[in-house]
Amino acid sequence: VPVIKRPGALTAFWDVDAPATLDRIIADRDDPFRDLIGAYDLILTYGGGPPVVSAYRRLGAPVCVPIYNGLDPATHYPVCPEPKFVCDLALIANRLPDRERRMEEFFLATAVDLPQHAFLLGGNGWSDKALPRNVAYLGHVYTRDHNAINSSARAVLNVSRDSMAAYGYSPATRVFEAAGAGSCIITDAWEGIDEFFEPGREILVVKKGPAVAETLARLTPGRAGRIGQAARVRALAEHSYERRVDLLEMTLEGRSA
Repeated sequence: VPVIKRPGALTAFWDVDAPATLDRIIADRDDPFRDLIGAYDLILTYGGGPPVVSAYRRLGAPVCVPIYNGLDPATHYPVCPEPKFVCDLALIANRLPDRERRMEEFFLATAVDLPQHAFLLGGNGWSDKALPRNVAYLGHVYTRDHNAINSSARAVLNVSRDSMAAYGYSPATRVFEAAGAGSCIITDAWEGIDEFFEPGREILVVKKGPAVAETLARLTPGRAGRIGQAARVRALAEHSYERRVDLLEMTLEGRSA
């Protein structure tokens, strides 16, 4: 970092997976990145909120600012439902080691508990996973199909990775994209969710896997529609990428002043 620093120039590091980075550094005091943190003028992170900011400050970062995922209203919006995607609950998530256990708890167990409901799973890596008979597997889901899936499912499930759930304040891109399409989102609980959407009115939050089945069984199409519309209004007002750029520009201007 000292080599690339120039007078009058701002040197920043943008951490796109802060929980993983911090866990690695904390576990290994000889991690080479540890000594570089304080040399940057600014650390930007891909979400993480106060826990990530505090951790980076303890490691010597002069300033740490989370920039969250968001929504592009030009690409994610409500569309007419497509019969092939109609289901009671949809999950789009690639298979990752630190998500699989939670996916089993929040999604697959729910499908077993509600055998008369239809479930849709999209994402890479699940082809050899044993799935209940009422779960249809789509494989990789192209971006062009996101709106159709989000608009066709009665509810869309968000399941966080273990590390993201542990630090909190890390809403995935798919949360905002689903909100942009007016989807009723059911999410696992993590610290900070209420900073982005109001639980019970704009999003449904479940703390344990069995609560997904209870929530879905009681969820009427009318209530799902109201929650989805409320989420869309909030996302357009506060969580567009235009808003994120505003924060980034203010941060850079403030550090350059």
